[in-house]
Amino acid sequence: MSDHSILYIILTIISMDFVFEQILDFVNLKARKVKIPDDVAEFYDRQKYEKSQQYHKTLTQFSFYSSSFSFILSFAMLFFGGFGFLDTWLRDWFDHGIILALAYFGVLFMVSDVVNTPFQLYSTFVIEEKYGFNKTTYRTFFLDKLKGYLLSLLIGGILISTLLYLILEIGAGFWLYFWGVASLFVLFVNMFYTSLILPLFNKLTPLGEGELKSAIEGYSRKVNFPLDNVFVIDGSKRSKKANAFFSGIGRKKKIVLYDTLIENHTTDELVAVLAHEVGHFKKKHIIQGYIMSVLQIGVMLFIMSRMIFNENLSLALGAEELGIHLNLIAFGILYSPISKVLGILGNVLSRKNEFEADEYASATFAGAPLQEALKKLSVDNLSNLYPHPAYVFFNYSHPPLLKRLEAISSVSG
Repeated sequence: MSDHSILYIILTIISMDFVFEQILDFVNLKARKVKIPDDVAEFYDRQKYEKSQQYHKTLTQFSFYSSSFSFILSFAMLFFGGFGFLDTWLRDWFDHGIILALAYFGVLFMVSDVVNTPFQLYSTFVIEEKYGFNKTTYRTFFLDKLKGYLLSLLIGGILISTLLYLILEIGAGFWLYFWGVASLFVLFVNMFYTSLILPLFNKLTPLGEGELKSAIEGYSRKVNFPLDNVFVIDGSKRSKKANAFFSGIGRKKKIVLYDTLIENHTTDELVAVLAHEVGHFKKKHIIQGYIMSVLQIGVMLFIMSRMIFNENLSLALGAEELGIHLNLIAFGILYSPISKVLGILGNVLSRKNEFEADEYASATFAGAPLQEALKKLSVDNLSNLYPHPAYVFFNYSHPPLLKRLEAISSVSG
């Protein structure tokens, strides 16, 4: 296939993806119910419901502007050979393949971040501020960015260097070796994210003695859950939105509760949320997710190995010669339709797992406090109660609130 044909395919892919996402956003926005139903009004204040409607309208409009800007910039870079121009310019400075690639991706990363920072600032300090969510200061915002740069430089640099080294030294068979590296990396992140990475951005404090800790430990003993420790994260440092999760693969698990979650929920509601997370562990969803991730990485790397040395991929991006780093960019775009399909399947599986975790929590603790917790979370986060089914199918990893409430009621009787 000629480089011109490849370029047209790439441009078609990003254009169709942009149009498709805008259509989904439009139908999702139109699916809103402006008048609050009576059953929802039982737990959702009418004034706050109207606020949630406006919030999602604002988010959709902002998403259109920001994604349109990104699409136009990407299309122009591809159509006018911007990626190739950058490669040609950097070759005057670097002649070592791996150093050249690291410099190339470093420049793209920095330029992309600079371009997107105004949108991030507006989202955080205008939209989230307007609707009462933002607690981030400008100092925290830019410190997070600096830490993100350092992590990207360290972790991204190591992974990209390893990938390029294997490609250049082994050839098409690189994919098996890097599959192993990537699988170990994903496992490492699953096991040590809470211990090593999260503390760089947030303060984790062991949950103090009291009613909540006793209730959590009691439930954990009841269901034989190997609880290592319960931590409270200072989520209120950045946002009023709440969440909870547990991390770790193996015998010991760490539960992490947002301080905003603890502030707004009763002990029974918090234990019900914990029970839902335990349900993921008991139903083997964590192991299942890891295996799925590893398989997807393997599929992607195998297909990449069949394309990575095709010089026409680099030429399609405006380069004058083969560049593995350019081929990685071209491959990422060409692979995106497959990635989209796998993402949809992953969301279908994830929504099924969420129902199963809810069912487990209802059976081992109680359904009513879980429902109350979900309702409060939805109200506090101004969640969209009536997303369009198509939008849910393509984008939601969790079922919509009303579907979850209905499923819990059917289990609890």
